[in-house]
Amino acid sequence: MKLLQRNRNPRAESSRSPLWTWPTVGGATALVAAILLERIRPRPGTGPAGLWPGDHSSASTMLQVVATSSVTVATLSFSVTVVTLQLASQQFSPRLLRRYAHDRVLKAVLTVLLATLVFALTTLAFMNSDEALPVVALLLASALGVASLAAVLGFLSHIVRELRVDSMMLDVHDETGEAIRTFYPVRGDPRPRSPDELDLDEARGVTVYGRSSGFVRLVDVEALVACARRGDTVVRLSVRPGDLLVAGNPIATVWARDPSAAAPDPYADGTADVIDGVLRLGYERTLEQDVAFGFRQLEDIAVKAMSPGINDPVTASTAVGHMADLLVRIAGRRLGPTLHEDEDGIGRAVVPDRDLRYYLDLACGQLRRFSAGEPTVLAAVLRMLRDLAAALPGEDGEAAEVRQAADLVRDTMDSSVGPADAERVHDLHRRVLAALDGRTVEAYADRSGETRSI
Repeated sequence: MKLLQRNRNPRAESSRSPLWTWPTVGGATALVAAILLERIRPRPGTGPAGLWPGDHSSASTMLQVVATSSVTVATLSFSVTVVTLQLASQQFSPRLLRRYAHDRVLKAVLTVLLATLVFALTTLAFMNSDEALPVVALLLASALGVASLAAVLGFLSHIVRELRVDSMMLDVHDETGEAIRTFYPVRGDPRPRSPDELDLDEARGVTVYGRSSGFVRLVDVEALVACARRGDTVVRLSVRPGDLLVAGNPIATVWARDPSAAAPDPYADGTADVIDGVLRLGYERTLEQDVAFGFRQLEDIAVKAMSPGINDPVTASTAVGHMADLLVRIAGRRLGPTLHEDEDGIGRAVVPDRDLRYYLDLACGQLRRFSAGEPTVLAAVLRMLRDLAAALPGEDGEAAEVRQAADLVRDTMDSSVGPADAERVHDLHRRVLAALDGRTVEAYADRSGETRSI
């Protein structure tokens, strides 16, 4: 498994330029275009001059209207964006804000509006009643005005969709699913060597310390393996994508591959510099190599929905449903630390990763504590564990983790829950255990006599 695949990043990270980059480029392009096009001034009475039916006064008025309207609409777009960010942060999750900072639609709309403003003002500055009209520039300014209106209408439609929590959860789900498919190998692939095969002596390892602080976004495994090959060493990282690294903390341990050789000095041969460089840090987590960040966002939405100020168990249950699908996908993948080999098949680098227990705690831990008195959400969590149990490949360790998670969810239920709702939770708990044992359980009937679909 290679953690670094530059051409297959999740689409949330496919437009990582700052929000001001596109509008700045668009404004600069519009300025140059206006300066060039104002020189094209057909003589009055010729065919091209007839493309603009008005005089200098009407042309100046049109340019003023286009410039004023673009400023007004740009202000409105910024205001709507700020309200959207505030709503997403308070009601859903502050970690969703990164989606809007990288939103291509928002960047495109701001680019069109700024380009329209700059082009109209520049063309207006060159208007002279003693010269012929810059017909081409006037026609382009009119077209930009219409394009600005269309861009705003598209932006309003886009932002209305983005404000829906279902759309947010779906986007996070899709991005996380793509990250799982990209960075986790399926269990049917040739089984890689286990890092335990190296039998590394901790006493002989030399620790490398980090020089910077931040969240680990990327690990360049290829560069790490190449570095270990050059020094004939074995490197084991101590951090993984998504971890918060503090300067001065250990980031890796280096061993000489030959047990009889002297302990390496990674600071003398430059190995420490390379190891520090293979870790790409940032001020926030991203989904590029951090699948757990997708679960974190969905869990945030579910926990926020169960806060006393919102109290929305339906949204929480929907978020659990998205996590259930992602957990089932992970069940078919190989998790945990990975040993990476060089071209000669020699193990060179050990990269840590999360196991199923981590993802179970991430998906269930906070939510079961916040939803102890809401059987609807507890039932959704148990359905998630039931689906995961049915998808497990039958390994005893993973089955034990799911069984323990199901027991914790059942035991968390508040004593104030009514008998009928409590029976529903207990029934789903039995279904999880049955799925782990490969058995089936008949659906129970609720008080109305109808069979529940679970």
